[in-house]
Amino acid sequence: VQLQASGGGLVQAGGSLRLSCVASRRSFTMGWFRQAPGKEREFVAAMTWGGSTTDYADSVKGRFTISRDNAKNTVYLQMNGLKPEDTAVYYCAASPRGFTVDRKTFDYWGQGTQVTVSS
Repeated sequence: VQLQASGGGLVQAGGSLRLSCVASRRSFTMGWFRQAPGKEREFVAAMTWGGSTTDYADSVKGRFTISRDNAKNTVYLQMNGLKPEDTAVYYCAASPRGFTVDRKTFDYWGQGTQVTVSS
């Protein structure tokens, strides 16, 4: 599975961005992770491709929304109310297993897109 992430950029605190991840084919679970400088890569959001199950990190609940467009084989991460602490490189990932949020169980990764939130 090849994943192509896009949509990052520079935004002021309180602003919004939408990240996109185009997949060469669908996997059971699609996820978004992020990695800030000097920190480990962390879970942000995940969903089953069928859309029946979603989960979010506590730090983004109520602000971020994961969704997908079946016709375009694309998964989105809508990010509202951005905060400086959301600054990171964001990665989309795919897992052929059952629903999971454990980054170790995601086999396929996109190249990452930088999100920078200024205060």
